[in-house]
Amino acid sequence: MLRRMSTPQRYADKIVLVTGAASGIGRATALRVAEEGGSVACLDVAADGAEKTAAEIGGRAKAYGCNVADEDSVTAAVAAVVGDFGRLDVTCNIAGIGKFAHTVDASKDEWDRIIAVNLTGTFLMCRASIPHLLETGGNIVNTASTAGVIGQPYSAAYCASKGGVRLLTQALAWEFVDRGIRVNAVAPGGVQTPLIQNFGFPEGANLKLFDKITSPMGWCQPEEVAGLFAYLGSDEARYINGALFTIDGGMTC
Repeated sequence: MLRRMSTPQRYADKIVLVTGAASGIGRATALRVAEEGGSVACLDVAADGAEKTAAEIGGRAKAYGCNVADEDSVTAAVAAVVGDFGRLDVTCNIAGIGKFAHTVDASKDEWDRIIAVNLTGTFLMCRASIPHLLETGGNIVNTASTAGVIGQPYSAAYCASKGGVRLLTQALAWEFVDRGIRVNAVAPGGVQTPLIQNFGFPEGANLKLFDKITSPMGWCQPEEVAGLFAYLGSDEARYINGALFTIDGGMTC
């Protein structure tokens, strides 16, 4: 666990919705926001995992089962969050999936599923959140990836989805720039999470191709990425809008 000298209270009286809160970066972000005084709506398709994260936080958190790829599920979850907490100040879209595959072997179902969760899910959650964020002058922090910045092998669907999130973020940032909503994105690379462990090398993969997406600094931890989410969602980042922040050990420099 990373240790900080002191913890700012940037989220006192703030309501923050975090998707993918059952594990990895989502869980770490939910815990970080709560540590900084925020109340957290923990959303995940794995409802039991979201419950565990909320229980770890305590009384200022509540868990919600939500499939971000399903329009009705997203609409119901956001309505429930606002109904329970009374408002919404920040939405952190962190839920995501991925899988390495030879493109010629990848099924359309696999393509559709990755696009549905990573890109369409981010869009649906943004669309459902924006009316409430307009009322509070809130903001959105999306999850892109280094895979949305540089090409990565065996990752056609994942790269397409994260590149889409990058431009979705910028489109929304400009659309709402004069209406008080900021929209930014974090682009992690090489984070030690359950997601990356599930990617799996495809049979016969050329491992030399992965040198491009492996930092000599090694892997970072979810808590390090959570710190960036916490900063961008806070009022300290008031003048940051439409930005993509990489946290990848120099992979994309």
